[in-house]
Amino acid sequence: MEFTVDRSVLLFSALLVIGVFTTKFSSRLGVPSLVFFIAVGMILSRFIYYDSAFLTQLFGVLALIVILFEGGLQTKWSSTRKVIIPSVTLATVGVFITTAIIGVLAKYILGVSWLEGLLFGAIVGSTDAAAVFAVLGNKNIKPRLTSTLEAESGTNDPMAIFLTVALIELIMQPDTSVWSMVLGLFWQMGLGLAAGLLFGKASVWIINKINLDSSGLYPVLSMALAILTYSVTALLQGSGLLAVYVMAVLVGNSDLTYRHSIFRFNEGFAWMMQILMFILLGLLVFPNQLIHIVWQGLALSLLLMFVARPIGVFISLRFLNFNLKEITFISWAGLRGAVPIVLATYPMMAGLEGSQLLFNVVFFVVLTSALIQGATITPLANKLGLSGGKKVSVPHSLELVSMGQTNSEIIEIVVEPGSRVAGKELRESQIPHVALINAIVREGKIITPRGQTLLLEDDILYILLPKTRREEIKAFFRTVPVPEAAAEKKRK
Repeated sequence: MEFTVDRSVLLFSALLVIGVFTTKFSSRLGVPSLVFFIAVGMILSRFIYYDSAFLTQLFGVLALIVILFEGGLQTKWSSTRKVIIPSVTLATVGVFITTAIIGVLAKYILGVSWLEGLLFGAIVGSTDAAAVFAVLGNKNIKPRLTSTLEAESGTNDPMAIFLTVALIELIMQPDTSVWSMVLGLFWQMGLGLAAGLLFGKASVWIINKINLDSSGLYPVLSMALAILTYSVTALLQGSGLLAVYVMAVLVGNSDLTYRHSIFRFNEGFAWMMQILMFILLGLLVFPNQLIHIVWQGLALSLLLMFVARPIGVFISLRFLNFNLKEITFISWAGLRGAVPIVLATYPMMAGLEGSQLLFNVVFFVVLTSALIQGATITPLANKLGLSGGKKVSVPHSLELVSMGQTNSEIIEIVVEPGSRVAGKELRESQIPHVALINAIVREGKIITPRGQTLLLEDDILYILLPKTRREEIKAFFRTVPVPEAAAEKKRK
């Protein structure tokens, strides 16, 4: 069948519709949606011939930028900073140990050279942000564990990419200096971190200061800044993916104009890219080739789950105040996803002999990891007592839609314990006259604000105010300073 423009558009729309519906089935079956996306791609590979490693790598990188940016926006720095040391340790030491162990095992199981075995280990050594964010996003796991896993998956790509590229270079040019590679790793990670912080601060300033005619342009601007962060950092030989994640964390934890629009747009865009990326990765694999590596792929996948990853996690976290149950859970929740498959295209692009074998085994490992580990994360968390039950999300958002340029906006404020307005009626709270409370959300329900309405801790207030007075109003609602609180207590 010849693919015309109209037929191609029809296929594109069908893939998106199928992808959306499979997420519904996956949540009911307890299986990660990426498994179904990959399965769709594998089925389509029987009717559509596709073998472009370059296009797969290009689209995969773009998709990872979008997914990492969305994941970083959702990351709460107040929780992540408490686990930054274990997360970075897992992202570096943990990945290196996992790579070494699984690389040695791959050398004997696949019958390849030492360097090729280690190359396989490097490709599957890191966890995948897309898979981890997708699986943990709707689970009520202990915040400390969730933050550790999400921060690890967002920061371990530089080590995996460095090891993959370095080993390919060693295979093709055995006389390459190892010390120059080590210096290259520090340069990549250091520049990635610095660029992420720099672009993050610049992005917050640009988004808040620019006055666009349409609110719909703000999400587009934020995504453009994320892609710019990656490209500039990568061109300077730094870790672009690390820069994007750091930049997104900084942006997501700052006061933003049209915050809800930016977050909702990127959430939907990340889902679309995830659907298309995994379907595309499924297209790159021919099911009849997987039959020949079933036992090797299954053996390496099980060894990665039960031996290499647990040893790497145990060594990384043993002295960082994590108990055995938590270490066990983190070991099991180290999902493999798009990153290993995208990295598996690197040997193919370099023209290495046996690169198709490596790609097929990597694909098999990713598929079984998502299927087995992804489906059992919740039962394991419940068994270990690390789950808080079903996660409840409040389905509300309120934002002033721009009808041209405006000087006003609606911000969201949570009444924190100790706030000067907590426990007071609205008419007694002495809120500055320039601020108008439009709605109060309490336990998922919207309350119409009236003079006698009592403001309680954890209430979510949506306040209309001039943009120039944003910081003043936010400061008013913050926790009462100690001297003021003591003075008030003394008066009583």
